[in-house]
Amino acid sequence: MLTLNAPVHASHPDLPMTFSRRRTRPVVVGNVTIGGEHPVVVQSMINEDTLDVAGSVRAIQRLHRIGCEIVRVTVPSLAHAHALADIRQKLQQQYLDVPLVADVHHNGMKIALEVAKHVHKVRINPGLYVFEKPKDNRTEYTQAEFDEIAAKIQATLAPLVISLREQGKAMRIGVNHGSLSERMLFTYGDTPEGMVESALEFIRICESLDFRNIVISLKASRVSVMLAANRLMVKRMDELGMNYPLHLGVTEAGDGEYGRIKSTTGIGTLLAEGIGDTIRVSLTEAPEKEIPVCYSILQALGLRRTMVEYVACPSCGRTLFNLEEVLHKVRSATSHLTGLNIAVMGCIVNGPGEMADADYGYVGKTPGSISLYRGKAEIKRVPEQEGVAELIKLIKSDGRWVEPQV
Repeated sequence: MLTLNAPVHASHPDLPMTFSRRRTRPVVVGNVTIGGEHPVVVQSMINEDTLDVAGSVRAIQRLHRIGCEIVRVTVPSLAHAHALADIRQKLQQQYLDVPLVADVHHNGMKIALEVAKHVHKVRINPGLYVFEKPKDNRTEYTQAEFDEIAAKIQATLAPLVISLREQGKAMRIGVNHGSLSERMLFTYGDTPEGMVESALEFIRICESLDFRNIVISLKASRVSVMLAANRLMVKRMDELGMNYPLHLGVTEAGDGEYGRIKSTTGIGTLLAEGIGDTIRVSLTEAPEKEIPVCYSILQALGLRRTMVEYVACPSCGRTLFNLEEVLHKVRSATSHLTGLNIAVMGCIVNGPGEMADADYGYVGKTPGSISLYRGKAEIKRVPEQEGVAELIKLIKSDGRWVEPQV
């Protein structure tokens, strides 16, 4: 299983390595805590049918072993809720009690009440939990209609809230831009305001029942909407004295390079503003492909250290060796390590200055030879063909080497 480090701290007071995060209340999900001063938590979701107990157990284990800290499972029926009880039992017997989230939709009170017995957190969608049948010819919403639906939501949500409160479990109020209720669409339009008000309506019910073990998400497939909704949610929570943690994600981001860029743009932008306590990258690919993207976002922002940070110049006419080839060799030899900064620089002009924050440097100073650095100090000069092996020796001599797992 991947070993996770605490957030990165500045090595120099003038060079901060972390962003100031918005202070949120800690929410416990199994053996993981979201919010507070805890590191940003990584999540994903299996795509197996929950009725396939053995397949679901294997899928959850695969995700957890590569660093997914909370795993979501879809629960569209009572049969799926019962299957999830078996899934958790088998995980406890065969592996670990992995923090599990049940995803409940469409008039889901009975399902939610059952599955709440078996998981650590229940995710509900306010736009679907109490389904409002749209009227094509509607011209207004009367106060009586509002009150009637509000009473129905209260009656339907309260039993779940009480169950989670009594068990010490958590809820995610997960609003999706594409599934707002008719009331919210009619009142606010298809807007971030409607998303925020939808979440606040459910939060207020939870608070009226003295339940605050809540995580909020406001997701959209358009990055601009996702950013606006989360920023507005923070503003409204600050005004109302709320400090619930936020789950970030660009829903239905797609696949490949563009799906990763969309997710990184949305998630990374908010994290850089101090917003966000847990993330999921939603790709139309195997769930295992989501986890490296999450950790790359967090590492790039200095919020988690789970791999080597490589600093490498783009190469130019001064470069004294095949930089792309050498970087590949260095990465292949050291990528299993955790928490190191390694610089690979093509020449002496920018090398020592640009890699000042690196733990180790590999610099082309003269044709055919490599200068190895520890921090800012040059340690030795070796023949180019021995550069990678000598770098490994240097890391070993400092006691920072671990053998790669076979």
